[in-house]
Amino acid sequence: MTHDVPLRNSRRPLSSNLVPPLHITSTSSSTSHYGRGDAGACALQVVIRIIRGKKTESSLQTGKESLLRCSQCKMARYCNATCQKLAWPDHKRECKCLRAVYPNIPTDMTRLVARIIFKLLTGSPCSSEELYTVSDLQSNIKEMSDEMKGSLGQLAVMLQFYIKEEIHDTSQLPPGLNLLHLFGQVTCNCFTISDGEMQELGVGLYPSVSLLNHSCDPNCVIVFEGKLLRLHAVRQIEVDEELTVSYIDVMATSQDRRRQLTKQYCFACDCNRCEMADKDPDLLAGDEHAWKEVEESIPKLEELRSAGNWEEIVDMCQATLGKNRDVLPDTNLYLLKVLDAAMDACIHLALWEEALSYGVRTLQPYQLYYAGAHPVRGVQLMRVGKLQHHQGRLEEALDTLKQAFDILKVTHGREHSLTGNLQQILAECKAELSSRT
Repeated sequence: MTHDVPLRNSRRPLSSNLVPPLHITSTSSSTSHYGRGDAGACALQVVIRIIRGKKTESSLQTGKESLLRCSQCKMARYCNATCQKLAWPDHKRECKCLRAVYPNIPTDMTRLVARIIFKLLTGSPCSSEELYTVSDLQSNIKEMSDEMKGSLGQLAVMLQFYIKEEIHDTSQLPPGLNLLHLFGQVTCNCFTISDGEMQELGVGLYPSVSLLNHSCDPNCVIVFEGKLLRLHAVRQIEVDEELTVSYIDVMATSQDRRRQLTKQYCFACDCNRCEMADKDPDLLAGDEHAWKEVEESIPKLEELRSAGNWEEIVDMCQATLGKNRDVLPDTNLYLLKVLDAAMDACIHLALWEEALSYGVRTLQPYQLYYAGAHPVRGVQLMRVGKLQHHQGRLEEALDTLKQAFDILKVTHGREHSLTGNLQQILAECKAELSSRT
């Protein structure tokens, strides 16, 4: 059995007694101004990236039906020959390793650590190590549970098998490198790379951005644009105020957030949201027996989603939602996950009206749990607005899309491709409304 480590959009904070937190050193007059990276080195190149599915290894671009595939390992895909050429220096040694273990596929974490080792052996500098290097990162091995250490140990064994075509024994590793320690560093400091719509693409390590600490109510968010990681402020930040991001999805109870942070990042969160547990009553609203039953069904939904069994997901969601119509409110965490699953499945099946009905029901809970300028809520508003536009509900679509734009111009920035796409849809919606009058 192989184990991989769950990753979100951030990592473990560095020990405060060793590394000072990242602060703003001058007043920021607008959140979007700082968010564009004008107040510091906030846009960094991807150091290491592993791309799932039909995403290109070099540019991270999506949307192309036909992608070039590496003729040797058959795994890496590229949008064109130039893309492939640019990726070859990073892919060359990996390609040989992938061929050697085929048809077995190493986990994302294993591939990421292998690329880091190859990078360390070449000694080539990386722009995203400008403030902090891989060797500076904390591993927190001593604080990790025995279970986590065991999982990382298995990954270390898997890694040695995977890279044996390039590195025959441990004597060929960079001097002083401890594999378990390196896996700890990566686990506690890597990011989930996502597209503009916050869909996961892979994992990457950005050492300098590891200076950011965690808050369940952060003043910054991280978004990706192709190869770039961008740090955007989502509210006014005062001089000497610490910059924070959330390492996890905040749509969870305070107990679950603390449990996840303790397990993966080895610290107990003491932010105001966790101390107050302010959203817990809404997250667990309704009959306890009913929501626990729904909670137990979520892994099955995730399994069906991974397999692409959209019809079965729709049937399962409809049954769950019908059974709990008068029992659980839409704000209940687990019912909300069912609504999300139903919406996604209906979109895949081109059941537009049904997808819209489920999507609309998520908007009020999303506003409650992703308050302020939050990219997840902005993307959800955009998705619902697009469905309303597609179904000819232009007035509703215009209002929803405007709300989405107000958020995305802060969280993603006006220059982001997703924001640009949203502006185009808004213009089309306005033009169609004008033609009606």
